[in-house]
Amino acid sequence: MDALTRLLDGPRGGGAYLLRGRMEPPWGVRMRDEAPVGLVAVLAGGAWIGDDAGASVTLGPGDVAVLRGPDEFTVADGPSTEPQVILLPGLRCTNAAGEEISLSLGERLWGNDSSGSTSLLLGCHQLRGEVSKRLLTALPTMLMVPAAELDPPLIPLLTAELDKDGPGQDAVLDRLFDLVFAAVLRAWFSRDATQRPAWYRAYGDPIVANALRLLHEQPARPWTVASLASHSGISRAALAKRFTETVGEAPMTYLTGWRLALAADRILDPNTTLESVAHEVGYGSAFALSTAFKRERGISPRQHRTQTTRTPVLEAQ
Repeated sequence: MDALTRLLDGPRGGGAYLLRGRMEPPWGVRMRDEAPVGLVAVLAGGAWIGDDAGASVTLGPGDVAVLRGPDEFTVADGPSTEPQVILLPGLRCTNAAGEEISLSLGERLWGNDSSGSTSLLLGCHQLRGEVSKRLLTALPTMLMVPAAELDPPLIPLLTAELDKDGPGQDAVLDRLFDLVFAAVLRAWFSRDATQRPAWYRAYGDPIVANALRLLHEQPARPWTVASLASHSGISRAALAKRFTETVGEAPMTYLTGWRLALAADRILDPNTTLESVAHEVGYGSAFALSTAFKRERGISPRQHRTQTTRTPVLEAQ
C-alpha cells in the first residue's frame, strides 16, 4: 500500500460538501471554512486563488486546485477584486461587514448569479485524523493541476452527479470526491519530482519503498532495523542510511510516529479499548502505549480522546 493510498484510506474521506458555483464578475469569496481539504475546479470562465503568504494560481476551464486547510484563501475573478463574501464553517456566509447573507441559488447551486459567466465546482473534504494529517502536512497549502494533465471524465462525472438526488447520494459524492482528489494529487506528484514530499519520493527507491510498506501494513510486528533490513534484502547500516536520507527520519522514529498516528485515530472509536489498540499498533500493553503517547504528544490517550470527541476514553479492560 503506497503513501497516497494510505492518505485516503486512513479515516476515509467523508462528509464532503460539493456545490456548483455560478458567479458573474466582479466576484470574490474569502474562504474561512476551516476545511481540512478544499477543491476548486473551473467549469467555465476563470478564477484566481490567493493565500495570505502571497502565493496565487489562475485557473481556466478544466483546471483544478487543491487547498490545504485550515489556512484561509481568496477565490475571485482576479487579484484586484476584494472579497464580497466570507465563507464560514457550516456553509454560513456573511458580507464584508459581517452581516449574514445567503448565496443559495437552489439545490447544491451557490453564487451571485444563476446564469453567471463563471461556473465552478467547489468542494470540502473532511479528511480528518492523525494518519491523514501526518501525510497532508507534507503538501503545499495550495496546488494546481491543469486540465490537460487530468483524467478528462472525472470532473464532468462529479458535476453530473451533483444534479442527481437518488438513494445513497451523499456516499456516491464522497467516493467521487475521493477519486478526484486522488487523481489531482497523483497528477501533481507526476509533474515535478522536486515538488514531491519526502514520503512520496521514498516510493521511488525500491528498498525504502518495501520497508515503508512493511511498516505501514504490519505496524504491530516487533520491528528492529535489523529485521526490517533482512526483509528488505539489505544490510542494517545501508537500510538505516537510505531510509533516513530518503524519508527524513530514521526507521524506528518513523515507525513510532506511524504507530502513534494509527493509535490516535483508533482510540476515538468508542467501541474499542486502549488495550486492544495497543496490541493493534505494536505495544505490549495499554500502559506502554500510554507512556509512548504522552512522551511523544504531551498528552495521554484519555486527554486526546476527550479533547477530540468530548467523550470519555475507554480504559483497558
